[in-house]
Amino acid sequence: MATFAKKEHQFLAELGLAPRNPGAFARGAWGGSGPAVTSTSPTNNQVIAEVVEASVHDYEDGMRACFDAAKAWMAIPAPKRGEIVRQIGDALRANLHHLGRLVSLEMGKILPEGIGEVQEIIDMCDYAVGLSRQLNGSIIPSERPNHMMMEVWNPLGVVGVITAFNFPCAVLGWNACIALVCGNCVVWKGAPTTPLITIAMTKIVASVLENNNLPGAIFTAFCGGTEIGQAISLDTRIPLVSFTGSTRAGLMVQQQVNARFGKCLLELSGNNAIIVMDDADIQLAVRSVLFAAVGTAGQRCTTCRRLILHESIYQTFLDQLVEVYKQVRIGDPLEKGTLLGPLHTPASKDSFLKGIKTIKSQGGNILFGGSAIESEGNFVEPTIVEISPSAPVVKEELFGPVLYVMKFQTLKEAIEINNSVPQGLSSSIFTKRPDIIFKWLGPHGSDCGIVNVNIPTNGAEIGGAFGGEKATGGGREAGSDSWKQYMRRATCTINYGSELPLAQGINFG
Repeated sequence: MATFAKKEHQFLAELGLAPRNPGAFARGAWGGSGPAVTSTSPTNNQVIAEVVEASVHDYEDGMRACFDAAKAWMAIPAPKRGEIVRQIGDALRANLHHLGRLVSLEMGKILPEGIGEVQEIIDMCDYAVGLSRQLNGSIIPSERPNHMMMEVWNPLGVVGVITAFNFPCAVLGWNACIALVCGNCVVWKGAPTTPLITIAMTKIVASVLENNNLPGAIFTAFCGGTEIGQAISLDTRIPLVSFTGSTRAGLMVQQQVNARFGKCLLELSGNNAIIVMDDADIQLAVRSVLFAAVGTAGQRCTTCRRLILHESIYQTFLDQLVEVYKQVRIGDPLEKGTLLGPLHTPASKDSFLKGIKTIKSQGGNILFGGSAIESEGNFVEPTIVEISPSAPVVKEELFGPVLYVMKFQTLKEAIEINNSVPQGLSSSIFTKRPDIIFKWLGPHGSDCGIVNVNIPTNGAEIGGAFGGEKATGGGREAGSDSWKQYMRRATCTINYGSELPLAQGINFG
């Protein structure tokens, strides 16, 4: 491949990648008997490398070994499992910049964001290491004499992780780091359009397992399409499936998993809003909106898609926002100074253009941008649209750098607009007034899973639980007590006496 011949792409070989790569890591070995596909760079749509995807046969072969490996992995003490995850974090640190460049090359986000995504997995490893000594149950007072009640947490066995192109490795980290220290094996299906990231990440994890004489099947990975995702969803050996993607696809996964009484952890579409009150720090809010709306070319699930401005600062804010949009440098995501890279695929570019037509047909007024950029890549202009909050298109998630702007008079009206969409992932308000802040955070405020004040809707830290409500799916990943989803809870009652008193004072003969 021409890409491998370029000096600036020598890092691909250092990550263990080749012009043609097997895309199934099963039973601790690389293979693949599915179709050969190409990975392309969204910057110029040129081929980076070929990947031989996994077949359903490869999946079944790998899952048998993964299921068997789970019996040994869950028997290892949790702090020892944490030590393995610590080593994975160190291996990722050693490859931080190479992996970050690969994310930028294959996904299309700018290099600082690509490196930041890999750093997020490293942070998750650090977090999980500490967590491995804190998978605590609880002691519950018993109403019966000489009895003790307690909660015990045990591994599920195997956790399935299906990730999306926009965060091709960070979402794996949110799930796998926690799942592994909780005593579960992991079966991962990466996004079909970012197979090289899936392979490079898996090689690093596999090397750590091998160095510790552990079965490679503890971490099983497949490059592939819907047939592999469906196999995971239908597999009764997988008690928990974590899925990241669109609401439509997530609903199908949920139905398949629920039909077999499995558990789903869903991270689906977002339609996130920033409210700017009349007392807000305008400069701070403008900078925040720029990052939230333009970062990752508008392809984050937490991207700000709706800007709700108080009528008294509406025009002033818009004037300043348009000025900073004019300064956004669009170009190669690997070049220093670029703020807006390409959309991920040509289909994404087509969806952007169709979306602009729909916006105009529903009364939207394009204040800035609104066009594709003629080039070999999938570049579009960052776009600002003045539109009614009741327009049907506003209720949908257009996955690109399109920002809908609308005005309000009262806080009640602003909150109603924020909550008026089917999705409920992230939200933020800019104000200095404590009464507004606590109304926003309370039961009559934002209905989202992430509720911010004076910061963007995106860029969440790993220490908190990440996820949303309504059509976003209700799942929670990363920090806080998200680990409990990766384990099964047992309520245990122990009678250490010689009598048999019954609960509720029942006398049974």
